[in-house]
Amino acid sequence: MFRPKIPTMPTPTGRVSPPAIVEPTTIVPSTPTPPPAPVAPAPSRPVVQLTPGTVLALVGGGTAVVLVVGAVLVSLLLAVAITGASLAVVAVVVRSILASDTRR
Repeated sequence: MFRPKIPTMPTPTGRVSPPAIVEPTTIVPSTPTPPPAPVAPAPSRPVVQLTPGTVLALVGGGTAVVLVVGAVLVSLLLAVAITGASLAVVAVVVRSILASDTRR
């Protein structure tokens, strides 16, 4: 029941013939092709040109990233502070309730 069934390889049906052999043909060019023109080599390092528009875009993008990350970190810190204050208030209330039970 829990043993896997391994499929068997299907056997080909019908007549199987070997693939046909294709003879290569020779190509004789009718006209000679001219040699390619020499191409100037590309510089090894691409040149990055910073225009005033790209500088403003980079500064704006960096500012946006800093503001978003700062807002997330501040909100996390605020959440931790609120949770700590809430726990402190709950601890004071529970202590007050337990202290008033022992006085009675």
